[in-house]
Amino acid sequence: MAKHFNIADLFEMVADKVPTRDALVCGAQRATFAELEQRANRLAHYLASRGVKAGDHVGLYMYNCNEYLEGMLACFKIRAVPINVNYRYVQEELLYIFDNADMVACIHHQEFAPHIAEVKDSAPDLQTYIYVTDDSGADAAAIGSVEYEASMQGQADSRDFGERADDDLFLLYTGGTTGMPKGVMWPHKNLFYAALGGGGWFHPDGPITEPEQIAGRIGDFAIVGMALAPLMHGACWWYAIIQMLGGNCLVLNPHRSLDGAQVWDIVEQEKVNSLSIVGDAMAIPLLDALRAHPDRWDLSSVFSVGSGGAVFSASKQDEFRERFPNIIIRNSFGSSESGNMGFDSGEKKSAEKGLGNVEQSDFMDVITDVEGEPHAHVKPGETGIFARSGHIPVGYYNDPVKTAKTFVEVDGKMWLLTGDEARLEEDGSITVYGRGSNCINSGGEKIFPEEVEEAVKSHPDVFDCLVVDTPDERFGSKVTAVVSARDNCTLTLESIQAEARKHVAGYKVPRELHVVPEIPRAPSGKPAYPKAKEIALGGEYLMS
Repeated sequence: MAKHFNIADLFEMVADKVPTRDALVCGAQRATFAELEQRANRLAHYLASRGVKAGDHVGLYMYNCNEYLEGMLACFKIRAVPINVNYRYVQEELLYIFDNADMVACIHHQEFAPHIAEVKDSAPDLQTYIYVTDDSGADAAAIGSVEYEASMQGQADSRDFGERADDDLFLLYTGGTTGMPKGVMWPHKNLFYAALGGGGWFHPDGPITEPEQIAGRIGDFAIVGMALAPLMHGACWWYAIIQMLGGNCLVLNPHRSLDGAQVWDIVEQEKVNSLSIVGDAMAIPLLDALRAHPDRWDLSSVFSVGSGGAVFSASKQDEFRERFPNIIIRNSFGSSESGNMGFDSGEKKSAEKGLGNVEQSDFMDVITDVEGEPHAHVKPGETGIFARSGHIPVGYYNDPVKTAKTFVEVDGKMWLLTGDEARLEEDGSITVYGRGSNCINSGGEKIFPEEVEEAVKSHPDVFDCLVVDTPDERFGSKVTAVVSARDNCTLTLESIQAEARKHVAGYKVPRELHVVPEIPRAPSGKPAYPKAKEIALGGEYLMS
């Protein structure tokens, strides 16, 4: 049977090459490549016995655990599509994704059973539930969920699956223009080259050209890499697969929050070589712990820190270099839609250089995006939208309108518009400035003002509201609400937060409040976001 640039095919070849190596560590859970392979096969057979077939969608609604990766691999093996469900979503958000994603099965932690019970009617095709035991005591049987280990009892661990394909899909759900998550449809081959390095980002021979070459790229010694983001976040999932396809060991954070001291405890214990973080939101607690306990840990194993998904400031990079003199820093550009669009080690970065600088290529450019005008390549010295061609997604699931706006044809070639403003420099490089829209990036999480505004407006004393981003030392940006109150009403940040938490996840809740006499709007009624941000940055009408 022919092999393809399919993650299941590639993983199986790696597992056969290094079966006894540690593949995955999450707290007390450990698994070799052979063990991970066998368990994924058993789960795949169970899903198939429940009628899950090629192209079907399977929700993964879990905290970090070995079962999450087993679930992903099991889906890939039978050509099903895993769906990442953010465990911080509240009911409204869960209702949306359960409906939008067309799931037929869901693997979840036991504690989430009551949340699923509230929304499962919105997904009538969802008939199979599997729960991972935890200490919550939640009644998973109430939704007909089968315990994870029980589901695999009696299932074969053989690979008697059908042939797979390069264009089997993976859906990565990320923030959308309305704030609700959108499923980015990635063919496996495109994802392998665009986001997973193609087996050769840092190899002298470059990416592989045939699937069978993946095993030959495995080093004699495994690199132990730790991803600090949760697996339901694209940054962690991509890093996880990169580690596995390299025959390396992936270490996950088993804790449900990021504590710097806990991370360094794990790094020391597992002799971690490489850390994958999401910008300053993760860098700050790590550095704070080192300042507080400078001699507590032996961290001599660490030689690399990579960041993606949020701003990794030059000052934080410099502090890592001070504490780890021989460290390699990789600050990557990209998104859920684009994969990795290059690395910036900081050498070209300055106040005038935006977030960083990457090289132009046949598949990396700056495209104009002017309403009413055809898209075109910019000339040197001009600005536009950072864009990618070649190995890109095929669109957004169940969203043809957003697909048409994001994927555009220029000179006979399809380009993905990332939404990040950029300038083509005279030397042929590209300076990336960041999100050109009102999207807020707080610690790597995309937050769209419209959904937060809707949540805040649910407060009975709120008359009108706009939401903007303001600087935050740890998270890069924070959600800031500019609000007008109803007559004779008094608003507090605490009351706004309490109401917002009923409708949106905690990371989207405003952390700063400005109560103004009137919300700035254009004569047409459209929101005047620049003026609202000016008010917020100026400290006007601040409510502490």
